[in-house]
Amino acid sequence: MAATEAPPDAGSSEVASKERPQTLDELMIAMDVVDTLRHRDDLVRRELDEEGREAELIERLRKIYGDQGIKVPDRVLLDGVKALKESRFVYTPPPPGWKRTMLTAWTRRGLYGRRTGIGAAVLAAGLGSYYLLKVRPARLAVERARIELTETLPNALRQAHANALAIATDPAAKAKADALAADGERAVRDGNRTAAAKAKGELSTLADNLAREYTLTIVSRPGESTAVWRRPPGASTARNYYLIVEAIAPDGSKLSLPVRNEETGETKTVSRFGVRVPEEVYEQVRRDKSDDGIVARNRLGIKRRGTLEIDYQMPVAGGFITKW
Repeated sequence: MAATEAPPDAGSSEVASKERPQTLDELMIAMDVVDTLRHRDDLVRRELDEEGREAELIERLRKIYGDQGIKVPDRVLLDGVKALKESRFVYTPPPPGWKRTMLTAWTRRGLYGRRTGIGAAVLAAGLGSYYLLKVRPARLAVERARIELTETLPNALRQAHANALAIATDPAAKAKADALAADGERAVRDGNRTAAAKAKGELSTLADNLAREYTLTIVSRPGESTAVWRRPPGASTARNYYLIVEAIAPDGSKLSLPVRNEETGETKTVSRFGVRVPEEVYEQVRRDKSDDGIVARNRLGIKRRGTLEIDYQMPVAGGFITKW
């Protein structure tokens, strides 16, 4: 039976380990020994807690590696056991403090960067949406109002004024155009967009009225009213007399005109309306139609281009109605 080789003396192995530097392979094996011992807590507790049992622990380690086909020198096994005792390959975190906090933040900079990036993206999206939906439209509205008051409306007022003056032929029409233009310019200086737009609209309406020409013709078609009388609101015995007329353009077409009903105060655009006349004119037209069903003298008034007023061919009392 072969004699068992006695394990080398621990002291001599330690001296040899100090004398000859460990190679990288030996250092890696020593670290593996420590790792093996950490995972064999029962083995470590039994052997390291009892004095004089270190040699038996090394023998057990030699057998563990031998079973795996790995030949580990005793000095390496001894160095691994010593390293476990000294906690040489154990990482001990630094104590809490500002340095540890800074180092932790540095090592986690990727995670913090992603979170910061996501937060910044969400904030940017929110700010972008607020700018696009609130700030930008408000700024555009302010800019449009500024341009309208400083450029658009003044130009439109000047053009509408020029158009009205180009058509007007009587002093009253020209004076009205000048007054409306002055109102519009004053509103622009005051920054009153509503008043300036109103003056511009009235100038355009004035130009349209000046350009319009027609003849007020008394209606005398069978089955249609030619003259009517009505009691004014609040009067029990008085009568108002009206001739029903149409506005006929030079080309024979019928025009629709805005007419204010004196009984209701409402203005409507109509193609037929009643003009109030004295009773004797009413009776004269009524008798004219009674003769043969036709009003021979059917021209009540003429509206000429460039003027605002109707040149009436018969006496009128003023006032209109739009229904009867």
